[in-house]
Amino acid sequence: MTHGWREFMQRCLYRAECREGCGPAAFLGSQVELLNERMDWLGISWLSIFQDGQGLFLYYECSGKEAQPEQLFPGALEILKVWPGGEYPRMWVPMMDIFHYQQPVSGQHWKRNQIPGAPYGRLAVLKPEQVSSYVYYHYQYQEERPGDGDKYGIIGLHENLLFFYSELPATVEPAPYKGKLTTNLRPEQWGEVMEPHFIKWKNVEPDQEIWKKLTPVLTITLPQRGKGE
Repeated sequence: MTHGWREFMQRCLYRAECREGCGPAAFLGSQVELLNERMDWLGISWLSIFQDGQGLFLYYECSGKEAQPEQLFPGALEILKVWPGGEYPRMWVPMMDIFHYQQPVSGQHWKRNQIPGAPYGRLAVLKPEQVSSYVYYHYQYQEERPGDGDKYGIIGLHENLLFFYSELPATVEPAPYKGKLTTNLRPEQWGEVMEPHFIKWKNVEPDQEIWKKLTPVLTITLPQRGKGE
C-alpha cells in the first residue's frame, strides 16, 4: 500500500457460515445499537452484510488500523461456526481484494453523493483451475482502465468463491490516478472470455447462472472520520 490517505483507509471483505438452524436476521437486528457504537469506536464508516443460505458476506470501510469483524460482533459465536486455521478462533475469514474499479485516494474522492447508492452483492464460483487466469485478467483490467465501472465496485476471493460488492445506481466517474499498466490488452469480448472461468449455479434465474444475487441483511453508515478531507 502506498503512503498517503490510503494508509488509514481499508476496504474489507469477509465471509462467515451460520450454524445449522440459526438465522442471522434476528441476531443482527438486535445488534444495531451496539454496532453503531463499535463502528464509531473502530473508525468504520460504511458496513453492509449479505446472505446466501447459511453463508454471510461482509463489506466495510474503516480508517486507522484495520478493524477485525470479531470486534464488531463479539456475540456472534452463538450463530456462526468457527473457521479452522489462524492464530485464534475466528468466525470470519478474509476475502482478498482481487479487483476494484477505483481505490480511494482521499476522503473527498471517496465521499458518496447526498443520495448514496444502495449496496448490492453478488456471488460466483470459479473453476479451481481457472482462478489464476481470472486474477490475471482482472489485474490487467484494473490497472489498464481504472474508473471503468462502479466507483465502489470490488471483488473479493476466498478459495474459489467470489464476492462482488457494488452499489446501485452505479457511480461511474474518471479515476483521479493512472493505473500501473500502460498496455491495452484487456479483451474487448470480455463476457465471452470470462464465461469459461465459472462453475454455473443451478436452479436460479437465467440472468444469475454466473453471478447470483445475494440477499441484503443489514447496512449501516456513519459520517466518515478519515484524514485528508
